[in-house]
Formats: sequence, structure tokens, C-alpha cells
Amino acid sequence: MPDAAVYLKQLELGPMQNFIYLIGDPDSREAAVVDPGWEVPAILAAVKRDGFRLTKAFVTHHHFDHVMGLVELLKAVEVPVFVHRHDAPMLTLPPAALRVTSGGETVQVGRVPVAILHTPGHTPGSQCLLVNNRSLLTGDTLFIRACGRWDLPGGDPAQLYESLANTLKRLPDEIVVCPGHHYADALTSTIGEEKRTNPFLQLPTVEEFLRVAGAS
Repeated sequence: MPDAAVYLKQLELGPMQNFIYLIGDPDSREAAVVDPGWEVPAILAAVKRDGFRLTKAFVTHHHFDHVMGLVELLKAVEVPVFVHRHDAPMLTLPPAALRVTSGGETVQVGRVPVAILHTPGHTPGSQCLLVNNRSLLTGDTLFIRACGRWDLPGGDPAQLYESLANTLKRLPDEIVVCPGHHYADALTSTIGEEKRTNPFLQLPTVEEFLRVAGAS
């Protein structure tokens, strides 16, 4: 169900089917961009067209397809960039722009709360963003009926299992899942639907996850 208290736009940009998100407060018209990896002019045009002003940026993890547009973005608008402390060293940004997170913080976009959940496994500093306690922007941690890779540098399948089983799976079923890539036949899902249909959320133990992941 759409959340009338929040402006939340999903943009599919770039050659890797990335979803870039805009989060905004309809009252103050403040907005944030999440994972501006591609086509910064298109992102800025969408913000302007919808009558918002960009005041923040969030990064779910440091991989190039999620952050490649940050330098161009910061040349166009000076905004703080919120990134987890474990992934922050991988970014080449002006120190004044960085806002380092640890997980557990809540950042306001106008009156819209964005809770930061540290969900390592895909990268050490992967983080998911819970917007207004209604929509979860999962980056590359959780996809629709799939999950992120654990076999890239910094990936850890045991950590990924913990993030899925002990952080995301415990969220209320009605939370809307907004993934970082368009890898499924649907644009969004819910935690409840993923618990019913996602095989990676149905593995009962980390040992079973590691067996399926080929990491045991």
C-alpha cells in the first residue's frame, strides 16, 4: 500500500537494472536520494519535476553501480552522504560530505524518519533503510525471491544469513520490500511475501545456508 505521508519514487537507471530511490517529505519538500549510481541528470530532473529539493544522500553499500554518480551529484548539490563506517573507506568523497553510520540511527528527511539497519554479508557495511516504518530499501542484501551475492570481496555468507534471518525476517510482514535491482517480475514485495516465497529466508540454520551457498 502506498504511504501518503511519504514521497517514495523508484527509478530504474543504468545498464545493470539498478533501482535508485527518492525519499521525500510532501510537506517540507525535502528529499533524499538513495544509491545514485547512474544518470545523475535524470535523478536531479526527477527531483525538480516533482517539486522537491535534494538535502541528503544515502548509500546502501559501496559497490560502484550504487555510488558511481556521487561525485557528479555533489558537484550539482552539496548534500551529506550517509554511509556505514565499514564501507565509507571505499568511497572517494570530500570528508565534509561524509556522514558515517553504525546502524541503529534514525535520520530525518524533513519529517520522514529513515531508520538505518546494518545488514552485513554482501559487503561489510551494507545497510538497509526503513522509511517511515513502512518501506524497506534493501540495496543488495535482499531481493525479491533472492538475496545478494556473498562471493565478492568483503562478502560473508554467514553474516548475510544473520542479516536475513535475525534482522530482516523479524520485521513486520506488512513492510514493503524495495530492492536495489530489477531482478524479478515485480517491482516491490513485502517481508511477509518474501518469508513465504524466498528460499533464502526459509533456511532454518546458518549451516544450511552455508551448504546452499556452497560455502560450507
